[in-house]
Amino acid sequence: MKRNYDAGEFDNITYFTGTEVEHTPAYGMYTLFVAGVQPVKDIEKQLLAYSNIEHIFFGANHSVQPNRVGPGWAEMIVTFLKKDYWCSLDIPIACAEEILEYGLTEYNNFIPQIRVPIPYVKQWNYNTMVKIDDKGFAETNPGVWSHRLHDLMDSNKFTDWAKYGLDKPVK
Repeated sequence: MKRNYDAGEFDNITYFTGTEVEHTPAYGMYTLFVAGVQPVKDIEKQLLAYSNIEHIFFGANHSVQPNRVGPGWAEMIVTFLKKDYWCSLDIPIACAEEILEYGLTEYNNFIPQIRVPIPYVKQWNYNTMVKIDDKGFAETNPGVWSHRLHDLMDSNKFTDWAKYGLDKPVK
């Protein structure tokens, strides 16, 4: 994913830092963003260079890809969960079940962010619903939750794309 920074456009950025702008439990924390699975020792070097980091956002720039998750993500993240960092993982909906298998949700400092793209969200009418369903009838969930799309789009939960340009690439 290409990102715009003050110094120009960059793609293939592995690490960048900034304040967490998405309205999660880590909102406002100084964050190391990590794209892709990286060696733990390399992430530790970044944490030493930026000693005020409280939160690590894994899967930055949509780097978690369906059918290519694997246990490497969990092994990398667990290292930092055990060191008491807050850790987020940006998870495409297609990977949600696989990520659950790795036990990351057992850590209180883990923030799973299940990414559900809804293109042209402002064009859907007031009657549009978002349904949290099951993978089959009564297979894993006790039922179904239905929410009005417009109720989910609360302005207190919104992050404008411009906020994402405030991060700084780590060179």
